[in-house]
Amino acid sequence: MSRLTEESLRTANDIIDRYPIKKSALIPLLHLAQEQDGWVTDEAMNHIAEIIGITPAEVLGTCSFYEMFKRQPNGEYQVNICHGISCHLLGADQLIHHAEETLGIHEGETTSDGIFSLEGVECIAACTEAPCMQINYRYQNQVSESQFDELVKQIRSEERSDIPKHGTLAKVRQNISAERIAGFDSIDESIAPVWLERNGEVE
Repeated sequence: MSRLTEESLRTANDIIDRYPIKKSALIPLLHLAQEQDGWVTDEAMNHIAEIIGITPAEVLGTCSFYEMFKRQPNGEYQVNICHGISCHLLGADQLIHHAEETLGIHEGETTSDGIFSLEGVECIAACTEAPCMQINYRYQNQVSESQFDELVKQIRSEERSDIPKHGTLAKVRQNISAERIAGFDSIDESIAPVWLERNGEVE
C-alpha cells in the first residue's frame, strides 16, 4: 500500500495545474494512482484528498462509483467479457466458461500468478462485434474460444506490447507546453453560484 511516489506527485501537480479548481483533477489523479500500483490504495486516496483539498470520503465516493477503478489488488491484465444481450445471443456465456477453464479461475477471481483477472460485464458498446471483450479496456472483437486462447498465450509470452499492464490509461501522456495552455479566470469559491441566488437559496 502506498501514497503517490515523488514521480507520481510531480505528474499530479502538472495535472492539477490544468484546472481552475484543484478538485476538478480528481478523476485524472485516480487514474494516476491506479497506473502507479495497478489499483487505487487507501493511502493514495488520502494523499489525493490532501493535495486537492477535499475529504477522503469525497475521493472514495468518486473512486467507488466508476468500475474502472479497482480498490483491491488486480491482475496485470483485466479481462472483461461482455454478456449483454447481443453478446449473450452470440455465445458470451460459453466464452466466459471457456475463459474460466483456460485461466483456471472463476469469474471475479485473479490467477495465482497475478497476471489475469476475469469479469463478466454489461454492455461495452460494441454490439455489432459480438461476442466482444476488453483486455485492460482495449477492445477485442468477435472473439472465438481459439482466439481467446491465442490472446492469453501472446500475453504470457509478452508478445502484445499494444496492451499495457492494468492501470495504464494511455500509452502516451498528454503534455501541453506552457505557451499553449488555454487561459482561465481564477474562480472565487466563496461566492455562491448565480443559480442559487436566483432560486432564493442564498441570502
